[in-house]
Amino acid sequence: MAPKRMEVSSIDIPDDISFSILSKLSVKSIHRFSCVCKSWNHLFQNPNFIKMFGKNLISESHSLSDENDVYLILHQSVLPPGYRLNWYLLLYGDRFENKLKLNIPSPFNIVWMNDVARIRILGYVVNGMVCVYNFYGCSDDINGVLCNLATEETKVIPRSFAEMSNSKKVTTILHGFGYDHVRDDYKVISYVDYIVDYYDDAFHPLWEIYSLKSNSWRTLGFNMPTRYSRTEADVYMNGVCHWLGETFYETCVVSFNLSNEVFIITPLPPDCFDVSLGVLNGSFAMISNDKKTESFQISILGEFGVEESWVRIFDIGPLSCIEHPIGVGKDKVFFRKKDDELVCFNLTTGMIEEIGVKGKKCWCQMIIYKKNLHPIERMNN
Repeated sequence: MAPKRMEVSSIDIPDDISFSILSKLSVKSIHRFSCVCKSWNHLFQNPNFIKMFGKNLISESHSLSDENDVYLILHQSVLPPGYRLNWYLLLYGDRFENKLKLNIPSPFNIVWMNDVARIRILGYVVNGMVCVYNFYGCSDDINGVLCNLATEETKVIPRSFAEMSNSKKVTTILHGFGYDHVRDDYKVISYVDYIVDYYDDAFHPLWEIYSLKSNSWRTLGFNMPTRYSRTEADVYMNGVCHWLGETFYETCVVSFNLSNEVFIITPLPPDCFDVSLGVLNGSFAMISNDKKTESFQISILGEFGVEESWVRIFDIGPLSCIEHPIGVGKDKVFFRKKDDELVCFNLTTGMIEEIGVKGKKCWCQMIIYKKNLHPIERMNN
């Protein structure tokens, strides 16, 4: 007698239960499950699901509760009698009442107002160390400086062989700074361009990478999109340097892996303007500005290299007083107002919080900082 065929009936899971479970997954995982059923295929078109996903995203713990964690604000100001950089530490918490001003020595030759505006932090703080550089490119003896904010120790990054071995004038633009966990090394990515006559094709731009362990540069044997000329957006995350780049036909995110030295290009979604990059509680994020509606949108990238994996999660505004984002925290986005006051928008409460510090356009950054008391030369250990 042939065995009877057993039929298993499908059990419908209520949307509120399935949405609650799925909203705790990553964007990449949710996309993988989109083929299960019709409602799952359109999860990111469902306002209720997006709201649930965003709430879970900013409530997850990513080690920001440690008492050694603070927000670092780089506030660049021009005050008489001279031009100087002001650095502030703001303690992490619900309010920013505790501020500590740091006296960080600057090896850059700051002699006029625009020199101050050009000095930036490259990417993020990496294990307590920052790379300070000239955003507009450097043609003098200093390309960048590594600085331990806790010990106030600095190390000037040496000039590369490509710069010193050629009689032609060159300009270098640093694009990324981060940690290679495979080789236990800190690295800096630089684009070297020669200032030559238009018809002189003997000198071609090139990419180089600096190693702190060897204190030397070497040439990369490929080309990448350079930084988008109208923005300072660059991010370091999990061993990968990201910057907003441009090709002949599109603006994109360029992601360079410091371990295998491979880069990936991710196109931006359509109709994105005035873009900033950041890390929102462990997720790679993009903030775009809609000046017509005076509002900002925050999108999360599910998979690098896949344009369709951008997902718009938060809408901030309309806020007529807000001018430009300067950084992203665990559940906060920091902005500069039109009156130059720096404020924080809390994604959980939807409230704007005053910081009590002013900053001119392109003169300030907000990044997460963790103290490291090791000397720069021993940070690899």
